[in-house]
Amino acid sequence: MSAPRLTPGRASLSVRVARRMAEFSWVDIVVAAAVLVGLYVVVRVGAGTTVSFVPSRVTSIDTRPARLPYYAARSLLRMFTALGLSLVFTLVWAYAAAHSRRLERVLIPALDILQSVPILGFLTILVTGFVALFPHSLFGLECASVVAIFTSQAWNMTFAFYHSLITVPREMDELSRSMGFSRWMRFWKIELPSGAINLVWNGMMSFGGGWFFLVASELISVSNRHYVLPGVGSYAGAAIADGDLTRVGWAIVTMTVMVVGVNFCFWRPLVAWAERFKVEQAEAVHVQRSLVLDFLRRSHWPRALGRLLRPAREAAGRAGRVFGVDDRPLQDGVRRRAGDVVFALVVCGLVGWGVLNLLGYLHGRMGLGVFGRPLLLGLATLARVVVLVTVATLVWVPIGVKIGFSPRLTRIAQPMVQILASFPANFLFPLATWFFLRTGLSLNIGGILLMALGAQWYILFNAIAGAMAIPTDLREAMDDLGVRGWQRWRRLIIPGIFPAYVTGGITASGGAWNASIVSEIVTFGGTTLTATGLGAYIAHATEHGDYPKILAGIAVMALYVVGLNRLVWRRLYRLAEKRYSL
Repeated sequence: MSAPRLTPGRASLSVRVARRMAEFSWVDIVVAAAVLVGLYVVVRVGAGTTVSFVPSRVTSIDTRPARLPYYAARSLLRMFTALGLSLVFTLVWAYAAAHSRRLERVLIPALDILQSVPILGFLTILVTGFVALFPHSLFGLECASVVAIFTSQAWNMTFAFYHSLITVPREMDELSRSMGFSRWMRFWKIELPSGAINLVWNGMMSFGGGWFFLVASELISVSNRHYVLPGVGSYAGAAIADGDLTRVGWAIVTMTVMVVGVNFCFWRPLVAWAERFKVEQAEAVHVQRSLVLDFLRRSHWPRALGRLLRPAREAAGRAGRVFGVDDRPLQDGVRRRAGDVVFALVVCGLVGWGVLNLLGYLHGRMGLGVFGRPLLLGLATLARVVVLVTVATLVWVPIGVKIGFSPRLTRIAQPMVQILASFPANFLFPLATWFFLRTGLSLNIGGILLMALGAQWYILFNAIAGAMAIPTDLREAMDDLGVRGWQRWRRLIIPGIFPAYVTGGITASGGAWNASIVSEIVTFGGTTLTATGLGAYIAHATEHGDYPKILAGIAVMALYVVGLNRLVWRRLYRLAEKRYSL
């Protein structure tokens, strides 16, 4: 009996499969095992988000240190879920605002307002809504917590990507049009790569902002009712409320391990990978490196995944070519102006209707005089914000430029800055309370230091990102010409980092207003310090469920933030777009 014979097609297929199987090494086994372990942890931890829950029953947190690994996993799951939502929101919102003149007039001011609404303002509505939507399940509270963390992450990323889109080099845009790129192709080939460095660094900063509000999103007090979610933030909040410094120390250690681990395994590889999108004509001598990224590049799984997803990418490209629309401006100026008028009337009508309803509600409950006290308190918080942004600019911009120009220094400084930027102010309340009481320093001044813990890092991270984005050939040209000192700053550094700095300034300003909520009232054990300001007003109203005061405080804060952005930051945005885009 003769042996079966393989056809040439089957033989070649077998040879290809055998060759690809032979290419796999121990690196691929380690990567596959790490992915499987990660998926297992997500499934196990995620199972705890759907347990039964009774809103009327006061829950508590188990503060045994042995529970911290599980709490850390729960907090990380919330943080990365919120980061994913923030990324999707950023790409859609920023793209729409950058490519539609009419939508830009609505979306960017709306972003200013959303950025100004404090986290507690969102929580007041979110908790009530999600608990009613998912009755008797902890999933409702989990959704409220994730969306609250999302509100601390999304605005910064959206501002950064929007500014990258409106400052895309003109020659790149003209090249894409001359080559007949559809909107889809132009987005993936030109616009997203040009904003990759800023998006990664601001995503890192937004992640740190999420850590900052972790306690507020896991240990929720609304309308004299307390809700607790298992997590490092709620653990730290419970330890602070009990005045247990030992367990506060355990929470700080856990937070440090989490921040360093996330930085090493996630952000550091992204920073090194984003270097490929740097626009320059000369190759840098020192580039960003990551052990995790180098390890992944040795694996065959990324290439195998790319081959697996190739049909989906090709289908998306074909869809982009089919549905791509030419976005050249209309030639008929009369029709365009008429459309602008109709659009403005519709938007103004909707906004006016909402404002009138708000004023009617407040007038019926407490009268319009409810705005008087928040307006005066807002001036005190405004003064703190101005001082914070000014000092942070003078201190952190030179440091950020130094870090951004040195990849070696970046490898050392990035984890340290990430840890400092990620520490919630609540974790330092025991030390802050002790310091203020011992020195007699009023919280009216000391509150600026606590607000800085959540706001100054936006300026530092954007200064680093702006410095890293300056092409190496421009820096080498300055070196060859012997340009040093102030002339180097005036000719190269300030123009190079100015667009990124404006993004950092506007988000630092909004972050400072948000941080005032947790920085103008400091509690540790039985001691409470209160500053005079709008943040303390809103926090006190939220704790007691006083909805008219909450709405009045949030409306006044939005008024201050939008006014500051319109008068200062928007003008700087236009200046950066016209004069300082590379």
